[in-house]
Amino acid sequence: MNIIILNGSPKGNLSVTMQYVAYLSKIRPEHQFNIIHIAQRIKLLENDQTEFNQVIEQINHADAIIWGFPLYVLMVHAHYKRFIELIWERNAQASFAGKYTASLSTSIHFFDHTAHNYIHAICDDLQMNYVDYFSADMNDLRTDSGRQELTSFFDLFMNSITDHTPTQPFYQPLPASNFIYSPAPSIVPLPETHKKIVILHDEDDPASNLGKMIARCADRFDGKATVVNINKLNIKASCIGCLKCGGNNQCSYIGKDDYIEFYKNTVMTADILIYAGRVVDRFLSSRWKMFFDRIFFNTHTPVLIGKQISFLISGPFSQVPNIMEILRGFFEFQGANIVGVVSDEMDNSPALDKAIDNLALRLAASAKAGYVRPHTFLGVGGMKIFRDDIYGRLRTVFDADHRAFKKMGIYRSFPQNSLSITLLNTFIAPIVNIPFVRRKFDQIIKEEMVNGYKSVIEKASG
Repeated sequence: MNIIILNGSPKGNLSVTMQYVAYLSKIRPEHQFNIIHIAQRIKLLENDQTEFNQVIEQINHADAIIWGFPLYVLMVHAHYKRFIELIWERNAQASFAGKYTASLSTSIHFFDHTAHNYIHAICDDLQMNYVDYFSADMNDLRTDSGRQELTSFFDLFMNSITDHTPTQPFYQPLPASNFIYSPAPSIVPLPETHKKIVILHDEDDPASNLGKMIARCADRFDGKATVVNINKLNIKASCIGCLKCGGNNQCSYIGKDDYIEFYKNTVMTADILIYAGRVVDRFLSSRWKMFFDRIFFNTHTPVLIGKQISFLISGPFSQVPNIMEILRGFFEFQGANIVGVVSDEMDNSPALDKAIDNLALRLAASAKAGYVRPHTFLGVGGMKIFRDDIYGRLRTVFDADHRAFKKMGIYRSFPQNSLSITLLNTFIAPIVNIPFVRRKFDQIIKEEMVNGYKSVIEKASG
C-alpha cells in the first residue's frame, strides 16, 4: 500500500516520531512509506500554492494516511495546525474524504490524549475513516514490548483497510451561528483594582463579535487593561524543538524576535490575564498555538503561579470540550487559577454583556483575595509526570527545570521525603495488617478517618 505520513515535527527526519515510522518501513517493506515534512516546511506550503497542491496530489493517490507527530504544549505543533487550517482555506477537504487514517505520536504521556482527540476530530470533520491511535512513550521503540505493540497497531490498521472495516464517527460537525453581538452602550467600570491586567487576543476586526467582547471587557476595567493583539507581535515562528533552552532557558530565538521579552515583561508580570480568540477548526487559531508553543523557553517550569486567568471565545466553544481540557491542563500545571470562560454562543446580547461584566468582577475579586482553587487531576497528575521525569531520565537535557524544581520544592512532594509517611509505612502498616489487628482496624476505620478533622472544626469560628 501507498502510505502517506504527515510529519508534524519541526525537526523533520530527526523527529523521534519518525524513527517509529522508519522502523515500520523496515519490518514491512511490502508497503511504500512516503513522509511529507509538514511542520518543517509550513512556510513553503503556506506561501507557495504549487507546493501545497503537490502535497494534496500525493494525498489523492494515497491508500492510507498516518498523522505522525510529537506533542507540543498539550497538542500538535503550531505549524501542523496551520497546515490543517490551510486544508479548509484552500478547499482541499475532498482529497481526504474516505481515506483510511490513524494517528501516531511520541511523548512522555503529558496530555497526549488531547492531541489525539484533536486529530481524531479533524479526521471526522474531513470525513476520513479514522481507525485508531498509537501514543508511544518516546523510548518505547527501544523495548521489545514497545516494538511488538507498534507492529500490532500497524498490522491491525492495514487489516482495517484491506477488509474495508466501517468506522464510527466520534465527533459531530460543529454548528454554525449567525448571532451578531450588539453590546449595550453604557457600562459601569469596576473600581480601581491596583492589579496589572492584560488582555491578549488575535482579532483584527474590532467589529466582530470577539472584537466587541474584548472592548466590553476592557471598558469594564475602565481602560486600565493592557490590550495586545498577538498578530502584531514580532514572532518569527513557533518552537523548533532544538532543546537549547533545556540547560539554562536560553532560547534560539533570543535577539531574533520580540516574544521572550514580551512574555517576561508583560505576561509573567500580570496579575490578571484574559485570553481572547476564535474557535478555528477544533482549537484556537494556529497563531495562538504558536504563542503557546513559544512558552517553552521556560521549558517545564511553572511561571504563572497565582495568576487569574479567563477566556473570551467566539464560536462553538461548548461543542469542543477538548479545548477546555487543554487550557485547564496547561494553566493548572502553571499554578494559575482559571476564573471562567465567556463565549458568544448564548445568542443574546444583554446576557453576553452580563456574562462579560460578571467575569471581570470575579477576576478582580479573585485577584484581590489571592484565590487559587485546588487543582484537579489535570494539574496535579501533570505535575507529577514532569516531577518524576525531570528528576529521572530527563534531568540531563532539562537541567534548568531540575534546578527550578528543587528551588520551588516540587521534589518535596515525593512520598519518600515525608518522615511521617516513612515511619507509618515502615512500622505501623505491618502491625495494622496482622490479620487479628486488621479485623479490629476495619471496624473503626470510618470513624478514625474523620477524627483528625474534628479538632479543626471545633476550633473554627465565624
